Amino acid sequence: MQSIVDFILEVDKLKGVTRKVKPLGLERYENSAEHSWQLALLASSLQSFAAVPVKIDHVIRMLLIHDIGEIDTGDTMVFVEGGWAERKRDELAAVTRIFGLLRDGQGEVFLELWKEFEQGETPESRFANAVDRAMPVLLNLNNHGQSWRENHISHARVVARVAPQIQAGCPALWEYLEVRLTAARDHGWFATDG
Repeated sequence: MQSIVDFILEVDKLKGVTRKVKPLGLERYENSAEHSWQLALLASSLQSFAAVPVKIDHVIRMLLIHDIGEIDTGDTMVFVEGGWAERKRDELAAVTRIFGLLRDGQGEVFLELWKEFEQGETPESRFANAVDRAMPVLLNLNNHGQSWRENHISHARVVARVAPQIQAGCPALWEYLEVRLTAARDHGWFATDG
């Protein structure tokens, strides 16, 4: 029991990891725990649109733990370029430490789920990655490009960072987003592509 309590209190720190996008209608930035919760709901809602049938409980478990490493590393905006190999190395060390708090094999199960998400090779992980890539886009599309404008992110960079994963895991979602991203570009919600 104590190892579970220690783990759940450690992951409470995810509520303090600030991201770069604001929740709709709020002036503050979202945190990584809110992001993970929202992804689980989005995945549940989008299940019928997955590229291939997926085990949604498996997807949800992946999404709930995929950003746990940010407790030690902080969040990096998905649209940042460069440094990803070092970032993922640091996140692996973090999740190994945090999941190591659990006993009776549960930590190893979570670590394997985290690795599956990162590798993106199973239908469930491709769908989970599609949902993860889509959520910041959805928020930005509904707050006039807030984090894109604040961080000088171009339309081309957004498309390059999110299109491959979303197309692989949930093609219908990409069809939906692509039209809206073009409209957002026309509204001036991005930095100049040049």
